[in-house]
Amino acid sequence: MTSRAIDQPVGSPAPAGLTQAEAEHRLARYGRNEVAPAQPRSLHRRVLAQLRDPLIMVLLGAALLTIAIGDHPDAVVIALVVVFNTTVGVSQEVRADRAVAALSALSAPHARVRRDGEAHEVAAALVVPGDSLLLGEGDIVAADADLTEASALLMDESMLTGESEPVAKAAGDTVGAGTVVVRGRGVATATATGSSSALGRIAALLDGEHEPTPLQRRLASLGRVLAASTVALCVLFFALGLVRGLDVSTMAVTAISLAVAAVPESLPAVVTLALALGARRMAARGALIRRLPAVETLGSVSVLATDKTGTLTEGRMVVQHVWTPSGVADVSGSGYEPDGTLTRAAHPLAPEQLRPLQELLTTAALCNDASLKPPQGGSGVWTAVGDPMEAALLAAAAKAGCPDPAELHRACPRIGEAPFDSLRKRMTTLHHLPDGNVLVCLKGAPEAVLAPTVLAEPPEVLGQARQRAAELAAHGFRVLAVAGTERLQWSRPAAEAEHGLSLLGLIAISDPPKAAAAATLAACRAAGITPVMITGDHPATARAIAVRIGLIEDGRADAVVTGPELAAAPDTDLTAVRVFARTDPQQKLDIVHAWRARGAVTAMTGDGVNDGPALRQADIGVAMGARGTEVARQAADLVLTDDELSTVVTAVEEGRRVYDDIRRFLVYAMAGGAAEILVMLAGPLLGLALPLRAGQILWINLLTHGLTGVAMGAEPAAPTAMRRPPRPPGQHILAAGVWQRLLVLAAAVTAFSLTAAIGARGMGLPWQSVLFLSLLGAQLGVSLGLRSRLLTTQNPFLPAAVAASALLAMAALYVPALQSLLDTRPVGWPGAALATAAALAAFVTARLLRSAFHRKA
Repeated sequence: MTSRAIDQPVGSPAPAGLTQAEAEHRLARYGRNEVAPAQPRSLHRRVLAQLRDPLIMVLLGAALLTIAIGDHPDAVVIALVVVFNTTVGVSQEVRADRAVAALSALSAPHARVRRDGEAHEVAAALVVPGDSLLLGEGDIVAADADLTEASALLMDESMLTGESEPVAKAAGDTVGAGTVVVRGRGVATATATGSSSALGRIAALLDGEHEPTPLQRRLASLGRVLAASTVALCVLFFALGLVRGLDVSTMAVTAISLAVAAVPESLPAVVTLALALGARRMAARGALIRRLPAVETLGSVSVLATDKTGTLTEGRMVVQHVWTPSGVADVSGSGYEPDGTLTRAAHPLAPEQLRPLQELLTTAALCNDASLKPPQGGSGVWTAVGDPMEAALLAAAAKAGCPDPAELHRACPRIGEAPFDSLRKRMTTLHHLPDGNVLVCLKGAPEAVLAPTVLAEPPEVLGQARQRAAELAAHGFRVLAVAGTERLQWSRPAAEAEHGLSLLGLIAISDPPKAAAAATLAACRAAGITPVMITGDHPATARAIAVRIGLIEDGRADAVVTGPELAAAPDTDLTAVRVFARTDPQQKLDIVHAWRARGAVTAMTGDGVNDGPALRQADIGVAMGARGTEVARQAADLVLTDDELSTVVTAVEEGRRVYDDIRRFLVYAMAGGAAEILVMLAGPLLGLALPLRAGQILWINLLTHGLTGVAMGAEPAAPTAMRRPPRPPGQHILAAGVWQRLLVLAAAVTAFSLTAAIGARGMGLPWQSVLFLSLLGAQLGVSLGLRSRLLTTQNPFLPAAVAASALLAMAALYVPALQSLLDTRPVGWPGAALATAAALAAFVTARLLRSAFHRKA
């Protein structure tokens, strides 16, 4: 039960705040409430960054060398390759930056403001100076502001001051943008927004450059190894050419071109684009990635720790039963509509039977920070503003004929409160009565209320209430205990009034499991992901829900472990338990740490302030976007816009898809590069003196690593992606059969290409042009053969890119200008048939390799 007040504390007039027109005028005057983001790099800086790539600089050196020796055709080809690679790199960087910027805008926090006398939730970017901010537990303050009202307000200011201890705040104090409401509630008037706020001034000092993701760092390290190995082989090729008496300048340019073509220098840009596009696809499916590295981490998730309410259950709570020491009643109705009746044994209640139930529900309505909104826009559906459980209490009070909440608050204004938190597990409010006395209202978890230190009730009454609470919880109900009393005089804090109260009764709230919950957990297990439930609910309630969704088997006595049991037995193996109940924030952290210590990659879902530390510590923190607090959303890596656990499974599938696409491109690009080196080294041994010229090598690189390579980054997920175990997080990018496939494909492409060239030489055809066409065609065949879904229509760009590359390859043989540049000749139908055979053979080899290895890239 997270207290998320959005109303002005009762007992004082609620300020109307700005009008909407005033807010729009100030927005135009002051600008959006956004910390000035790092300015995107200018076009010339992006181009210079691409040209500073070591291999591109080598290529530029080769261009200067060809110009110096008068080899203008090769110089033109090299220049075309540099321009194309730079254009592709810059465009990919721009697309990735736009994708990340769009995601940042989608996941921006919200704020609650009072405009035109009513509470509204708006994007934090639309908050303006003068806005009346409504602050509740879990909110992140959207602007620097002056507090006008404060009730038990405790703020975490560590973001601004570095102080780890929360700070108590009172009316008249200031609060800074970015600080967090840990407890209580308040109202504040915004004084500074955006870059003018304290947070904005700090952010202006930060460098906006993004750090590379872990995968990008691993690939950069691999690229350095590949570059060193390739340069060594090309030096060997250069030396062997000199030994054979070939021209020094020709061999130098060819060796340099081969070195550049053999290394997939565009890989970092392809990775960034794949991650960004993967994040965009997740956003389209209800999962907002707030940190780009999380995309790759999702593919390794092996444990999913989830809360219960609203995640595994509907989250639309309805009071179904009420119990008082004098009797019980059933409550009809659905949703948050205040329409229904209270009955006992299917019969209406007499006035004397209804009176204690009304007292119970009136107290629950007073000790409450939620509100109900009638249908709007023709929807016909009542909605909850605030905590769903508290909204369900208001609906039940209306069904019992209790006074309207606004009338109650006018008659009994709130003068003090002790807000709910996850440690106390109860909430208390103090109200001024018309006769001058003070009414104490308390509600909370049964174990936190049904205690002699709180209630002045005989032991038999407490025992009866505990037994009834356990019975209701065992049937899957969430149970609240409600108590109250009158005090003649009371000026002390509300928390000190939590003794000597009278038990008013129990309220049983239904929150049934979602229809898809069982299927979602089954999908997790099929994907090798272990589901774990961590909830603050009663253990009997947690057990009932867990059994219904198939998380645990019915009858297992040790299936559910509670927070107090963990505290009493600190040596418990936390990784052996599948359902935790009545846990506190520290225990959630302990559970995450225990799984991580075993080498698991954890995803943790949450929505409350108390979930923030665990969300931050998990490998993937998952926050509920619709009902979660801003603390949870800002601590998370992934925000679910639909609050559906199945969306996490979808995000995991996308994470595996992105990683598979990157590995597929790596196999394709490195196999092609290795084949080019092998052709140049083995060709002379077979009597092919200079297998390919520098321009021809670079043209092959242009067509295979350009359009086709980029298109491979958008391949759909493999059919088996969610039916295999998650990859180990420390696994090398070339592990799990990748390097074996790479070597086999490189050898196959080399053999097929050289075979076609030797056959062409024997037939009196221009063998070098046939070799050029065969090597390029074989690599294109591999790109199609590596597809996980061969005939899919989900990525039409890949076959289109292959077709375009094939046409440009033929153009190199038949367009006079390209013939002159690349020194090629037409090959006729026999030569084209040889090249086509090489491409088909490479395609078949790639398909066969997919069946030969268990893990598919």
